[in-house]
Amino acid sequence: MAERMILHVDLNNFYASVECLSRPELKEVPMAVTGSVEERHGIILAKNELAKACGVRTAETVWQAKRKCPGLLCVPPHHEKYAYYSSLTREIYRQFSDRVEAFSLDEAWLDLSGFAGTPEETGDLVRETVKQQLGLTVSVGVSFNKVFAKLGSDMKKPDGTTVIGRENYREKVWPLPVQELLYVGQVTRKRLNEIGIFTIGQLAAAQDAVIERQLGKCGVMLLAYARGEDRSEVEAEGETVKSVGNSATAPRDLNSEEEVQAMLYALSESVAARLRRHGLLGSTVCLSVRDTAFRTISRQAQLSRPTRLSQEIAQSAMQLFRRHYRWNLPVRAVGVSVSSLTSETEDCQIDCFAEEQERRAAQEKLESAIDRLRERYGKGAVLRGCVMKSDLAGQCLEDTEKEGKE
Repeated sequence: MAERMILHVDLNNFYASVECLSRPELKEVPMAVTGSVEERHGIILAKNELAKACGVRTAETVWQAKRKCPGLLCVPPHHEKYAYYSSLTREIYRQFSDRVEAFSLDEAWLDLSGFAGTPEETGDLVRETVKQQLGLTVSVGVSFNKVFAKLGSDMKKPDGTTVIGRENYREKVWPLPVQELLYVGQVTRKRLNEIGIFTIGQLAAAQDAVIERQLGKCGVMLLAYARGEDRSEVEAEGETVKSVGNSATAPRDLNSEEEVQAMLYALSESVAARLRRHGLLGSTVCLSVRDTAFRTISRQAQLSRPTRLSQEIAQSAMQLFRRHYRWNLPVRAVGVSVSSLTSETEDCQIDCFAEEQERRAAQEKLESAIDRLRERYGKGAVLRGCVMKSDLAGQCLEDTEKEGKE
């Protein structure tokens, strides 16, 4: 069987690069795209190469960046521009393959198995095509699987191609820190470090039973990744929604469950409304919490039945918060998402208790009516009591909508 050729394409300094297209003078000075300092979103979202050379890092605060680079020019984000250029890059990728899988706004996998040309020539061709048609640069990783292709795209930045093949992956991949591997976050890294695993090669050489005992099923997957055994396919893009989620950064630090609850309920109501708009229900609720040290935890829970009721989504998110957040630091931001989605037209289990079935149907009607009022008169037309009593109500309404698609 012929070897697969998978590309991972990563747009370099994407937000900053798009800003420089409309304002070429920004290329000549250290610049960064930043969130609003006034609304507590004052972090570096992207930076150009001149700012990077001064030590400016993505996700650090603006004041930290300006201490390193006093002349840093900060510009506000224009998300509609970034979405537009992201869609244009997808169109270019489809010139090469009908199997294009978005990983984020600025990253995608392409399956070019059987494409004429060597892996390096193919990666270079994709890079040059994007540069010529859009004026943006990309870094490309080429490999026989998706995981190693993504690792490769990080190795030559900006505007480079890296090939990781069966003949060289041990030399290129195994010496890397284990946290460079896809889906190894800080918690997983810490657990692996505790048993003496610091590199991807050490993980690849570990005993299966040890890793599974430490990390469960996730460990089995990571072992396959480290050993080059990933066989996952590049999934062609469509418009099927896989998850619906919202997040918000608080205008001040949150120091109590009541404050967190107000934001979670407001976000859950928006998530539920969009599930209804799509004609979907979900059975997995995911909570994300970021503290004031910018550490983020994510936890999820399975519901007993698919839902699009805000009360059930918020209650599940709040249970996850109480179970997993330790209050070592105040809370800065929270997010709620719902996945494992099914269509409202699909068969689902009928509740054995008629009263419960009627209660949920009545709640569905009530929330649908509230949806219509908010669509007509604005999000603030109807507010839940815990949100209305909070001084966070304004920020709760300014959430960041997210929809994951396949």
